[in-house]
Amino acid sequence: MGEISFQDAMKQFLKNSRLKSGVQAVQIEELWEKIMGKTIAKYTEKIQIIGTTLFITSSVAPLKNELLYQKERIIEMVNETLGEKTIKEVVIR
Repeated sequence: MGEISFQDAMKQFLKNSRLKSGVQAVQIEELWEKIMGKTIAKYTEKIQIIGTTLFITSSVAPLKNELLYQKERIIEMVNETLGEKTIKEVVIR
């Protein structure tokens, strides 16, 4: 049996764990400003992943409208940031 790195062991554990979406949501929250820019990040209240859906919460109506038009772009950028095609749908609340 070969040795594996701690990082690879954690990736394997998360891949098979229900914690994966929570960890990915934290990763996205940490990088949200880099992904979407300062203004959007400032008015985003909550980011959550359930299954393959990314939920973005904001109380700012113009921002919600802008995010609705950028759904496909958000999916691409988030998946690129995560390094895998995790997100298939975006819901704006």
